[in-house]
Amino acid sequence: MAPDAAVLGQIGRDLVLVVDGVPEPHGTVPVRDRLEMLGGKGANQAVALSQLGLRPALIGVVGGDAVGAWALAQARRDRIDVRGVIRRRGARTSLIVEVLAPGGAWRYLEDVPEPVLLTENDVHRGATTITAARAVLLQMQQPSAAMLAAARYAREAGRLIVLDGAPAEDGHRDALLAAADVVRADARESVALAGGPLPDAAAAVRAGRELLRRGPRLVALAVSGAGNVFVWPDGDVCTPLSGAEVVDTTGAGDAMVAALTAALLRDRGYAQAAQDATDAAAASVARIGGRPALQR
Repeated sequence: MAPDAAVLGQIGRDLVLVVDGVPEPHGTVPVRDRLEMLGGKGANQAVALSQLGLRPALIGVVGGDAVGAWALAQARRDRIDVRGVIRRRGARTSLIVEVLAPGGAWRYLEDVPEPVLLTENDVHRGATTITAARAVLLQMQQPSAAMLAAARYAREAGRLIVLDGAPAEDGHRDALLAAADVVRADARESVALAGGPLPDAAAAVRAGRELLRRGPRLVALAVSGAGNVFVWPDGDVCTPLSGAEVVDTTGAGDAMVAALTAALLRDRGYAQAAQDATDAAAASVARIGGRPALQR
């Protein structure tokens, strides 16, 4: 069957090290807990979509190494279609090391070699999957030329296009925003999209309305200390992560994007989709690591 959603983004291995404190230079601290899991924004969102009862397909790049083989095997166990994943011979599969200290303070060490980023040719190879899916999720951590190529395939096929992140200012930003149906950004990316600080929810609503004029039908902007602001042509809502015990914010945005997409595909309306997305993010921050654990 055709996938419900095609996710284009990073695939790799996540290594999470839980510590009681970060050592000083030349110092040592014991690791209190260690988790290894399938990771990367693309894989995380595909896993979440699968957990929410949808059929996801993943388009990305892994290396020709043992880690790449492991990542694909785990994705299959997660009921993800990986036929669109490219194994790049001679390349290293992405590795993200998260050092998690008390209070949810994290530090990332990222090894994402350029050969495991998507190219326009990779996107052309995955065109059949992109045009068959009902929704196409694009991570702006990937090269914008490749994401724009995917957006054009999806737009021609009339698919729901979800942009995760702020497109780089490299000549493709306007075209990507014009092609998108949904744009979601974390607090740092929201400031980049707005072109200045967002001190409160009201400022984010104004920024969201400006972004709507550039193409999207729904904009979701994170605001530090306030929560997430969702703006659509005839409404808006601010949804704080109320009551959520924050253990680790890693992966919260991926859970949010997946739940938002699932709700829109199920025609739940913008306000309910915003709440579903916020609930998914709240569930994610209560867990260690970026791998989601959602239920429909």
